[in-house]
Amino acid sequence: MLDRRDNYRDLRSHFRWQLPERFNIAVAVCDDWARRAPERTALYDFHAEGEAIRMSYRELAERSNALANALRAQGIRRGDRVALLLPQSFETVIAHLAIYKLGAVALPLALLFGVEALEYRLHSADAAGVVTNETGLAKLRPILGRLASLTALISVDGRDGEARGLNELIASHSTSFEAEDTGPDDPAMMIFTSGTTGPPKGALHGHRVLLGHLPGVQMPHEFLPQPDDLLWTPADWAWAGGLLNVLLPGLYFGVPVVSSPAQKFDPEAAFVLMEKMRVRNAFIPPTALRMMKTVTGVRDNFDLNLRTIGSGGEALGRESYDWARAELGLTINEFYGQTECNLVLSSCAAIGVSRGGAIGRPVPGHEVAVVDEAGRPLPAGEAGQIAVRRPDPVMFLEYWNNPEATAKKFVGDWMLTGDQAVVDEDGYFHFFGRDDDVITSAGYRIGPAEIEDCLTAHPAISLAAAVGKPDALRTEIVKAYVVLKPGWQPDAHLAEEIKSWVRHRLSAHEYPREVAFVESMPLTTTGKVIRRIFRERAREEAGL
Repeated sequence: MLDRRDNYRDLRSHFRWQLPERFNIAVAVCDDWARRAPERTALYDFHAEGEAIRMSYRELAERSNALANALRAQGIRRGDRVALLLPQSFETVIAHLAIYKLGAVALPLALLFGVEALEYRLHSADAAGVVTNETGLAKLRPILGRLASLTALISVDGRDGEARGLNELIASHSTSFEAEDTGPDDPAMMIFTSGTTGPPKGALHGHRVLLGHLPGVQMPHEFLPQPDDLLWTPADWAWAGGLLNVLLPGLYFGVPVVSSPAQKFDPEAAFVLMEKMRVRNAFIPPTALRMMKTVTGVRDNFDLNLRTIGSGGEALGRESYDWARAELGLTINEFYGQTECNLVLSSCAAIGVSRGGAIGRPVPGHEVAVVDEAGRPLPAGEAGQIAVRRPDPVMFLEYWNNPEATAKKFVGDWMLTGDQAVVDEDGYFHFFGRDDDVITSAGYRIGPAEIEDCLTAHPAISLAAAVGKPDALRTEIVKAYVVLKPGWQPDAHLAEEIKSWVRHRLSAHEYPREVAFVESMPLTTTGKVIRRIFRERAREEAGL
C-alpha cells in the first residue's frame, strides 16, 4: 500500500513490495473483514427505482463459503477453471470468492459475448464449471454438448434444466469453509485479452495480482481509502478494469462497491446513479466519458459527491480531460495497463502528477520504459513500445496453454505491451496507438488516438475511429469513421468541415483525407474501439 506523500519522488522512493508467503484473494477481501467487522458494508446493489440493497462482509463470507462447499460437492477441485457469465451483482462476487477459496481459477466472461466467442473461451480454458443466469444459459445451451470438461452448471435465476440453482445450493450447504492454503503465485484467475489485434489469449494470474494492483488503485483515487469513500464503475466486472481496478481492491480496503447490472451504458443514467448513491470514487473508461460529455447541464441538474475519477483502457485525450475540469470540477486521473500487466502507469492530481493528453507516470513498485525492438530503453522524445520489467507482482504468469505466445511477449526481462508511446522530459508517457494501429503516411508514423480525440471534440461527433487506408502514393492515408450526435445529418459538406477541423487543430499530415459516417461504433466488451474492423473495411475499399 502507498503511504501518503506530498510529491511523486517521495512516493516512489519510499515504496517497497512486501508480499506474504501465503495469500488468498478471498480471505484478504472478505474473510479477514468478516472476522474484524462482520456487519461492515461490502456491497450495494443499485436500483433506479427504490432503495439500494446492502450486503455485509459477514453475509458475503457465509454465502461464498456455502457456494464453495457446493462447488466442491459437484467435483470442482483446486486448479479447475470455473467461468462466471454474469453482470455486476452480489452473486458475481459470491461466485468469485467461492472459486478463490477452493483454489480454483475464476474465468470471468462478458454476457455480451456471442455463442462462438463463449465456446472459444470455454473450450480454450477447459472450463469445469459455469455460473451464469437465464441469458447466459440461453447462449450456452447450443454448445453444452461440445464442452467435454464441464461438470458444474449453476444459474443464479434458479434451477433450469441441467443447471442447478445457486440460491438453492447455498441454502443446502454449510456456511463454514476453510480456504485452500494458496501462495501469491498460485493461479487465481484467467482473463482473456480483448482481441483487438488477434485471437484472444487467456492471461493467467496468480493471487498476487490483487496485491500488485493496490498502489495503482490508490494513486488515481488519491490515497484511497479516505472517509466516506464509495466506489463504482460502469465497466464490466468480467474485464480486468472492473474486477481489479474497482471490485476486489474496494473490498480489500473496506470501501463499499456499488453494482449495477445494466449492460448498455447510458450516460444520463450514470449521472443519476452517482448522485443517488453518493459515489465518491469512479472508474469511467474514456469511451463512456465521451458519451457523458453529450449530457448537458451536468452542474445544474446533478448533485454529485465525487472525490476522484480514474480512467484507462484507451487514451483519454485532452478534450475529455478539459471537459471534466470545467463541468465536473475534477481532474481525471488517467492510468494505463493491459490484461497481462495492469495499472502500471498513473496520474495523481493530488500530488501534482497530472498532464492533459498523458497517461501518467510509473506507479510506485513498477519499472516501466519505452523501449526499441531490442528491448533497450529509449531517451525522452523517441517513440517506441511501452514495456514493463519483470518480476512484477501485477504481471501475468503465462498465456494459458500457449508457451510460444508467452515467450514472444518478452525481450529479456522486458514485457512488451504492443502499445506505442513516447516519454516526455518530465517522465510522462504519451500513448499514440497499438503496433497494428499506427498509420504510415508519406513517411510519417501517425497514432490514431490524437486524431480520434480531436474528432470527438467536433460538436457533431459522438464517437470516432481513425485507421490507415492503403494508398499507392502515400502508403496509407488517414480515414475517419465517425458516429454523429442526434440532430446532425451526414453529408459531403459536414465531411469537409470535419477534415478541416482536424487539419487546423493537428497538422496537414494527420487530418483524415476521407471521412465515413457510420451508425454505430464496434466496441470490445471493455469499451475499446475495435479499429481492426475498420482497417479491414478500408483495405476492402482500396481493393485489397
